[in-house]
Amino acid sequence: MNLDSKIMITGANGMVGRSLVKKLKKEGYNNLLTPSSKELDLKNQNDVEKYFKENKPNYVFHLAAKVGGIAANIESPADFLHDNLIMQSNVIEFARKYKVEKLLFLGSSCIYPKNSPQPMKEEYVLTGKLEPTNEGYGISKIAGLKMCQYYNKQHGTNFISLMPCNLYGPNDHFDPQKSHVVPALILKFHKAKKENLEFVEIWGTGNVKRELLFVEDLTDAITYFMLNYNAKDLDPFINIGYGEDVTIKQLAFMIKDVVGYNGEIRFNPEKPEGMSEKLVDLTKSKEFGWQKKVSLMEGLKNTYSWYLENAKN
Repeated sequence: MNLDSKIMITGANGMVGRSLVKKLKKEGYNNLLTPSSKELDLKNQNDVEKYFKENKPNYVFHLAAKVGGIAANIESPADFLHDNLIMQSNVIEFARKYKVEKLLFLGSSCIYPKNSPQPMKEEYVLTGKLEPTNEGYGISKIAGLKMCQYYNKQHGTNFISLMPCNLYGPNDHFDPQKSHVVPALILKFHKAKKENLEFVEIWGTGNVKRELLFVEDLTDAITYFMLNYNAKDLDPFINIGYGEDVTIKQLAFMIKDVVGYNGEIRFNPEKPEGMSEKLVDLTKSKEFGWQKKVSLMEGLKNTYSWYLENAKN
């Protein structure tokens, strides 16, 4: 990937996309194609083909996806499956047709079975049933990584796939209905502090575990693997993660301290809480020379500082 290569980034306005664009610009890449959803509807096959035909990108980072927390996934499973399937199918197919040199597909650790052994190794995919609360999203991501794998096999493309653990950081969705766990907890504790509430309620028992990766670490991994490795090296995909997990209870108390809230935390075991544990095995990523840099507490402080600066928007 040269500094003047045409680099297309789908989802450039999302959390990962903004972080990647910032990183690439800082490193001197000056020919970035970053169409917004208003400029390019990735669900429209004709529009996507027209964009590839006219712009002829050399490299593609496919980061765009319909994402959300447990509540959103439970409410709209068909949308999570349909939208992600169509977007990734269009991007992958026209990347092949218009001879993109290399494509990176960003997946998710939601691809692993609900009762997967921990930590989750790449070979555990499709060995059991998925977590019901985000099954639609998980199926779409499995389809995307398999599509890249099969395109490489049949068409000789160079499409690589990375599967990160749960992400958080600046530009995340700070929305009560759409947020993942970190922004959702930041919102709850910030509101409770601001309104001097007696307690904060958190869904579930607090005993489930999550592995959390700061978004800047992910974009570091994305560029590292795009620059240094090809599909034949990473077949069919590689995990990207933090290497440790925490319980939701531990995470809640960490965020409570970061926000400076002095009230009580109450857990509601009658509410859904997803998989009991999700820790990805990082043996392969370490063998390839990549590891995270940002600690969880440092990342949480950075994220809350960003939220305070941008809360009005």
